Amino acid sequence: MSHPERFLMAGLMGWPVMHSRSPKIHNFWLTKYGLTGTYVPLAIRAEGLRAALRALPALGFAGCNLTIPHKEAAFEIVDRADPLARRIGAINCVVVAPDGSLDGYNYDGFGYIQSILEAYPYWRADAGPIVVVGAGGGARAVLVSLVDRGAQEIRLVNRSPERAQALAREFGAPIEAVAWKERHAAVAGTVMLINTTSQGMAGQPALDLALDLFSRSGRDVRAKPDATLASLGEHLSGGGIGVQCDRPHLLASSRPRCHRDDAEHQHRA
Repeated sequence: MSHPERFLMAGLMGWPVMHSRSPKIHNFWLTKYGLTGTYVPLAIRAEGLRAALRALPALGFAGCNLTIPHKEAAFEIVDRADPLARRIGAINCVVVAPDGSLDGYNYDGFGYIQSILEAYPYWRADAGPIVVVGAGGGARAVLVSLVDRGAQEIRLVNRSPERAQALAREFGAPIEAVAWKERHAAVAGTVMLINTTSQGMAGQPALDLALDLFSRSGRDVRAKPDATLASLGEHLSGGGIGVQCDRPHLLASSRPRCHRDDAEHQHRA
């Protein structure tokens, strides 16, 4: 439905952000459904996040999505967060309420799990040990989702051991913090490798992890892995292993919000 009285604006806040495919995907939807508006990349440094979020209502934004490095910091800025976002401790979606206040949500975990199931319908989180690299906002959502799906052993690897240990304590079993120097050995015998860090993104260092001992599948929760992740796919697919690192996670993570908006619109109608 078109909104001729309002130009709908939303965007993606991050640093870096210009690599993201989110604007292309969301602008496609705006056009498809006849919505008058736009979805833009918003390159916001960490020190400017609070001011940028608080400016959304005055600038006429309906809300925004969040990517590296803002998901945890934004959780502390919004006025309200839904129960799942509070449990995760990070948000990836901010909605401007009618009174100008900010609501926070986290759909990363849902989108990640759904993208796995679309590629591997019979995937089970309890099929074997899983390695998660990183301990930021993306990792938080992935960890909670894996635990909820019944994962029995999650090896959490991060350059800063304190952050990994803190997450292991916060979320409890089956998460075990693994020292960075032990990261290569941690991959042995695992059935899944999940990279939630900026390593491997365009302009960033390659993922510093030996893959020779890796057994089943590797996935990446970022929106646009570069050639580093493509080479990871080649490495794994040589043994008949499937890798899918791209748009399905973006599309799936948008579903809960789209469905909720549709229900709210029908209720108002």
